[in-house]
Amino acid sequence: MTSSFHACCAELQTMHSGASSQQSDHGKWTLSSSDDEEETSIKPSTSSSSSLSANRDSKDSMPQYPCSEARKASHKRKSNPVKFEEHAHSKGASPAKKLKSDKDDSGWCLSSSDEETKPSHKVKVKIEKDGVKKQPLDNQQGPSTQTHGKYKTPSDSQDPWDVLQAGEPFRFYLTKVNGVKPKYNAGALHIKDILSPLFGTLESSAQFNYCIHIPWLVKQYPEEFRKKPLLIVHGEKRESKAKLHEDAHPYENVRLCQAKLDIAFGTHHTKMMLLLYKEGLRVVIHTSNLIHEDWHQKTQGIWLSPLYPRIAEGASISAGEPVTNFRADLIAYLASYNSPSLKEWMDIIKQHDLSQTRVYLVGSTPGRYQGNDKEKWGHLRLRKILRENTSAIAGQESWPVIGQFSSIGSMGTDKTKWLHSEFRESLQTLGKGVTSLGKMDPPLHLIYPSVDNVRTSLEGYPAGGSLPYSIQTAQKQPWLHSFFHRWKAETSGRSRAMPHIKTYMRVSPDVQELAWFIVTSANLSKAAWGSFEKNGTQMFIRSYELGVLFLPSAFGLDKFSVKTNIYSRNESCESAFPVPYDLPPEHYSGKDRPWVWNIPYVNAPDTHGNIWCPS
Repeated sequence: MTSSFHACCAELQTMHSGASSQQSDHGKWTLSSSDDEEETSIKPSTSSSSSLSANRDSKDSMPQYPCSEARKASHKRKSNPVKFEEHAHSKGASPAKKLKSDKDDSGWCLSSSDEETKPSHKVKVKIEKDGVKKQPLDNQQGPSTQTHGKYKTPSDSQDPWDVLQAGEPFRFYLTKVNGVKPKYNAGALHIKDILSPLFGTLESSAQFNYCIHIPWLVKQYPEEFRKKPLLIVHGEKRESKAKLHEDAHPYENVRLCQAKLDIAFGTHHTKMMLLLYKEGLRVVIHTSNLIHEDWHQKTQGIWLSPLYPRIAEGASISAGEPVTNFRADLIAYLASYNSPSLKEWMDIIKQHDLSQTRVYLVGSTPGRYQGNDKEKWGHLRLRKILRENTSAIAGQESWPVIGQFSSIGSMGTDKTKWLHSEFRESLQTLGKGVTSLGKMDPPLHLIYPSVDNVRTSLEGYPAGGSLPYSIQTAQKQPWLHSFFHRWKAETSGRSRAMPHIKTYMRVSPDVQELAWFIVTSANLSKAAWGSFEKNGTQMFIRSYELGVLFLPSAFGLDKFSVKTNIYSRNESCESAFPVPYDLPPEHYSGKDRPWVWNIPYVNAPDTHGNIWCPS
């Protein structure tokens, strides 16, 4: 067996020997008791040649842009996959199986899904070296195209105008996925579609995002627009900021704007494009990072605004404000950055007519807010909009609330600390009637991929790099996992395209109707949505987030119906909202466990025959 496999097993053994055991409704699992244990459990080779080789491999396997530790682990495993190989009639049991509890076969042990067949024979693992010359990042197809190569998704395979027309009236789209049947990409968009000259003659643009690969991003623009002014708004600091500036240096048209993040653990997580054309202005609010992987085999969401014309000379500026107050709210959000670069874009927005906008803006910006400012951002912003723009309909108070996300923060020691108190109260608000939580107890369903979802996905285990739920957080809140439901998206053909999209909604018990729907960058965390301080008199938010809320009233409706098959040409009802995953959600089975990125999964291979060793 290779040294890499030994390292993975050493990590397993160390985590097992120094772990604490936890029990929940979804089984038993062992958890590392030290945040630093993963790093200290693997000792470097004493061989100088091995060290040099390892350093070279490590450098080659690192992404060429700033990103999270989970993303780095994913990138490393794509570059240097650890193969799962079975050899029948061998007497030895796998190291992962030796670590598994003898008494409990249903738990969250340090391995892959319990629904998988567990080999009782020896497991041999090897590192595959890629001797093939690497292609430019924007041309890479990823390993899964070998299996699903017959399904291609070129950005020019369809008329983008047809796609836009199909998205009316909601203008909500999914990104194209490489590896699904063409019919499931017929109404989807790639970033190259969004930046296409068919949508307008670009004069300048601004890109707001979290993880950004500048060389890749520039290549997504049509060649004739690649030297147009481009402002990139980011949250990088120190070495990551220096790396971003280094990446931007070759492009004279690229300017960088650093979002202030003075509060610990805050991120600039907003994902938005401002596109200024000769013909007008467009706003795009979405969920994808500006890297190849996020536009390749993941489920992502996009809201694409209409083309906003310039306000006629002499017309009242207020004439360009929609009933949703979207323009004023967007300007207020940009103002929160306190940046001269964004002041230019605020002025541009003021010069355009956004009156055709039918969505509400729900944003978060870092800070502590009191008084009237408390309802400007986060979940209180959502609560305020729902209170003022919806009305209670008989029976709706019992409609379930659904949350779907790709990362999870610390929720506290039990559900009353945040999830089932202030956060759920915001999500269940309907109209101005004040109803206590005790009288109104709608079910709360949370959708987050299981280990088996990730293992059998198009990307395999590396898809988990975009689902950075850590063992350190998971071990503190085993109570949370009883709310979890599997990712399943047959309606959009994306059951195997792991979700990086984030959505929240209120749906009828028969899942035929929607009270509202929001697509956002905000995951399930207090950092993103905010939390009360000082007995509820102060709202504390750590991060920048942005999303759009769809309310039936803004579309002249009492409620939305749910579109059963979002790409079906037979369902043309304009009130049918294209929820991108299956309803009702499917609750975790007793053997399902939520994906946790920073523990190994070695008992069963993923789609590409690999195991997961995050170190």
